[in-house]
Amino acid sequence: MSGVFKAYDIRGRTDTGELTPDLARRVGGAFVKLLSAREVAVGWDCRASSPELSAAMIEGITAGGASVLALGAVPTDVVYYVSGSRGLPGVMITASHNPPNYNGIKLCRAGAAPVGEETGLAEIEEMVSRPLPESGRVGEVRELEARPGYVEHLLSIVDEGAMKPLKVAVDGGNGMAGAVIDQVFAQIPPELIGLYLELDGSFPNHPADPLQPENLVDLIALVGSERANLGVAFDGDADRAFFIDDLGEPLSGSTTTALIARWFLARQPGAAIVHNLITSRAVPELVTKLGGKPIRTRVGHSFIKQVMAETGAVFGGEHSGHYYFAANFRADSGTLAMLVLLQVLSESGRKLSELRKEVEPYAASGEINIRTDDQAGAIERVGAAFPDAHIDHLDGLTVSWPDRWFNLRPSNTEPLLRLNVEGPDDEAVAELSEEVQEVIGGSDATH
Repeated sequence: MSGVFKAYDIRGRTDTGELTPDLARRVGGAFVKLLSAREVAVGWDCRASSPELSAAMIEGITAGGASVLALGAVPTDVVYYVSGSRGLPGVMITASHNPPNYNGIKLCRAGAAPVGEETGLAEIEEMVSRPLPESGRVGEVRELEARPGYVEHLLSIVDEGAMKPLKVAVDGGNGMAGAVIDQVFAQIPPELIGLYLELDGSFPNHPADPLQPENLVDLIALVGSERANLGVAFDGDADRAFFIDDLGEPLSGSTTTALIARWFLARQPGAAIVHNLITSRAVPELVTKLGGKPIRTRVGHSFIKQVMAETGAVFGGEHSGHYYFAANFRADSGTLAMLVLLQVLSESGRKLSELRKEVEPYAASGEINIRTDDQAGAIERVGAAFPDAHIDHLDGLTVSWPDRWFNLRPSNTEPLLRLNVEGPDDEAVAELSEEVQEVIGGSDATH
């Protein structure tokens, strides 16, 4: 059972008994007990296993004595919206970008506050290992159509009236973006050119994982054929988005973070901006240059949201395509990131391929996955191999010099180390990447 409890969610295979309806039912009851909850919002994605898992989750919650607001099949950030706007804890049944035979459970406290390993998930894992006491009452279930309110909420954060009639190619990956994207574009000037917007949890066209370049091929072709101003690729539960410029070139998460941070700092001078430690140095340098306060944090949504709450940050960004907004209850939203970029483009009157050059001074490797059975030993060897560098252990191992740096982190779920390298040019990045991999031991490495 412990294998499905991750750092900031629950996730596992449904075809091998890792994640079962019984476990979902137990988690529901434990979640109610942990929070002394009276009502919980529950949404789910379009995977074949989601209806059964969400029904079991609802059974566990109601048996625990709490009522349920059943939101139906929605993006994860709709659950965050209901949690934030109504002051309720929330549950989303989703495995995000994982293959169809996986599913998972994302949890949040009232106000969309995260529930991770250090903020309640470890307690839930311990609670589900033993019988839960009967609550003495059974909660009610009522349905809520939350999407119209969610769209209205997102549009209150941007100024749709300032948007120009840009052409936007959107690849939903057959995931949950397709449940809301038409409603969003019905209320803004930009034109939607849709691709794979039909909900299909078998993901028949390509995996709903836009972090992998091969999954962007169809969208890049559509941007070119339609002469779109912007391309948007969503992951399976639509809390994450990746962007393609007008020339068909993908933006890194760091580039998007920098562009959105600049937009916020023009409106809220001196604001704090959170970035995880794998984003480009360009992000904190830009924030500092513009008079803002950059705040570096660990990778992962529960950590980012917690730091935003502690520091009052207006925005947070991750290299992996998660973008967090204080005005959105500090929750991540791929759709809101898209809307902000549309306003950035509209206000500048320039092409994205031009704007991006202003925030991309460095070369980067992207994430390299290195297979090893001795993650801890490999990280220790690498740390010892660079005695002249500055080293920190905020999240894995970060080794840095004035003109270059790398981070090496263990995967939570696989025998992999994840390597990210940044330097002044491609040659320096390749040289440092090879040096690190040689220290690890020549393991097979892939992007």
